[in-house]
Amino acid sequence: MKRDMPEKSQSQPQSQLQSQPQSQSNPKTRLQPQVSQAQNPQLQSLLQQQIGPTDSVTFNLPHTSPADSAIPTISAISAKSANPTSFVPEAEWHTATLGMGCFWSPEALFGQLPGVLRTRTGYAGGSTEKPDYRRMGDHSETVQVDYDPGQISYEQILEVFWGNHNPVNINGYKGRQYLSLLLFHNREQKLAIQKNISQRIENGHNEPETEIAPYTVFYTAEERHQKYYLKRFPDAIEKLRQLYPKPQELEGSTIAARLNGLAKGYTSMERIRRELERWPMGAAERTRLSELIGKIRW
Repeated sequence: MKRDMPEKSQSQPQSQLQSQPQSQSNPKTRLQPQVSQAQNPQLQSLLQQQIGPTDSVTFNLPHTSPADSAIPTISAISAKSANPTSFVPEAEWHTATLGMGCFWSPEALFGQLPGVLRTRTGYAGGSTEKPDYRRMGDHSETVQVDYDPGQISYEQILEVFWGNHNPVNINGYKGRQYLSLLLFHNREQKLAIQKNISQRIENGHNEPETEIAPYTVFYTAEERHQKYYLKRFPDAIEKLRQLYPKPQELEGSTIAARLNGLAKGYTSMERIRRELERWPMGAAERTRLSELIGKIRW
């Protein structure tokens, strides 16, 4: 099993637990391999539909001198303008809840997709009340994805889901903590999952060893587990705080989801800037936001 970080400790089942932030983050095993567009035709096709033809991802970060790193004036950029979720009525949002093993990489993978409005990591799929990272009980590490169905469909999310992990390599590795899991929120999602599985079997794939169950509850993970890869770059967080002073606002923003995908290597700054051209904001605000993220020292 391919690993690039030390293994994290096993969660032990307990009930009636209080969720408390931890002062230090622990090493975690990342089970998902780095995925390029060239290796994943479903992801390549989705990105082409959303933002036009793309090349394979190349994560080349420009060198930035101290003189270039000055934060531009952003007084005219509001958090609302920098976050497309503000322009999509919440009643029109759809939500997907899924597990693919360690939740760090899936959050970055889905967060970089056009049409995804917000991502968050957490615990779901079990019955233990108030789980936390140390005492997860019978829950699994999961990701919730809020998305605009006018830009990306649940069926497309399923293609990315099954195209970017192998349930056999995850299930049973750490009990239920790491599990290939789909929690459907309504009858339409359940039917979409069943149809997608049938199509995969018809196309020669084995039936996926993915647990499928109705969604019941989602417990948001501790702050240190949100936008994990983005937080590896303190300058990125410092600059984004000019727009989002509160951690919850920053972690729930669409631009943070895109940059988390960039920090993991799933997308490029050029693609993010190209997508910004389609966000419903004024030209001056768009330019300043683009300049702001361009000044980040990676």
